[in-house]
Amino acid sequence: MTTNTAAARRYSTGAMIFHWLIAILVIVNWRIAEAAEHAEMPAKAEIFADHKALGIAILVLTLGRLMWRWTHPVPPLPSTLKAWEAKLARFVHILFYVLLIGLPLGGWLANSLAGRAVEFFGMFTIPALPVGSNEELGKTIFDLHATGGEIFIYLIGLHILGALKHTFFDKNGGIFRMLPFGKVPG
Repeated sequence: MTTNTAAARRYSTGAMIFHWLIAILVIVNWRIAEAAEHAEMPAKAEIFADHKALGIAILVLTLGRLMWRWTHPVPPLPSTLKAWEAKLARFVHILFYVLLIGLPLGGWLANSLAGRAVEFFGMFTIPALPVGSNEELGKTIFDLHATGGEIFIYLIGLHILGALKHTFFDKNGGIFRMLPFGKVPG
C-alpha cells in the first residue's frame, strides 16, 4: 500500500474506537457534572460518584489510546492545511491529552486530599492517593478541575468546528479521517 491511499490518510480502526469512545464518555461526563452541580444532597454525591468513576475510565482509555498511538502510525495531516492550521491542530491535540490525563488525575488528587476514595460503579474502590489530608488544597484543585473542564468543552467545540470546516469547506477529508467511511481525498 502506498502512502497515497485513502487508508494511509485515515486513522487506524483502533484509533477510531479510542477516539469516539473517549469523545462520547467526555461529553457524558460533562453532562453528569452539570447535573450534579444542580442537584441537592444526597443525590449530588451519587451523581458525582458516577462522574468520578467515569473520569477514571476516561483516564485508563486515554492511556490505552496513547499506547496505541505510539505503536501504530498516525496519518499525516492533509497537505492542504495552512501552516497555522497544522500548528493549531497539533497544539489542540496536545492540550486534549494534557486534559484527558490531568483532569482525572486532578479529580483523584482532590478527592484524596479530602480523604475520599473513588468508587468505580460499585465494582471496586480506587483508594485515595497517599497525599495526606488538606481540604483547602483539595478545594483549590477541584476549582482548577472545573476550570479545566470548561476549557476542555471549548476546545472540543473548536475541534468539531475545525473538522466540519475541513470536511465541508476545504473538502480534504476532515472528519472522514477518523471514520471508517466517507471520502478522504488524495
